[in-house]
Amino acid sequence: MLRLLFILTLFLSGTANANLVEDLRSGSSLIIMRHADAPGFSDPQGYRLNDCSSQRNLGDYGRKQASEIGQWLAAQGIKEARVFSSPWCRCMDTATLLNKGKAVPESSLGSFFEEMSRGDKQTRELEAFIQKQLSSSNKAPLILVSHQVNIRALTGVSVGSGQMLLVKVNKQGQVIQQRSIP
Repeated sequence: MLRLLFILTLFLSGTANANLVEDLRSGSSLIIMRHADAPGFSDPQGYRLNDCSSQRNLGDYGRKQASEIGQWLAAQGIKEARVFSSPWCRCMDTATLLNKGKAVPESSLGSFFEEMSRGDKQTRELEAFIQKQLSSSNKAPLILVSHQVNIRALTGVSVGSGQMLLVKVNKQGQVIQQRSIP
């Protein structure tokens, strides 16, 4: 019975995952994820974006988590992607450890946790960035790595460390549907 359940799970997972790759190549869907586990809360007082030693960073578990997420994505057929990340080190490290391509910093994915008043403006900038990326001729999957506050502002959903959402957007880059993956 357990073997049958395992085989059924693999079959259903394969079907859902085939749809994941198709969705990501549709030109209207992307993956947005929160950085992997970084112990602590917020950044230390006086942190600097150009100095990882001044920031809250991934721990051993977070590095392992990011690598395993990358392996899971590869098993779903996502070998390469366009990967953009918040410039914070914990996000850039997560994006790099996914092993899907060069992680490119993108300011609209940067945290506004310390300045919540920037949230609306930055979310509009992120929507414009998404619209530009998805309307390009490059149909490689789009993966964005950001922070909980940014993802909540964009999607209305709070996510845990390393959690991914498959997001469908309209022509303006605004979210019309999302679901947690895997």
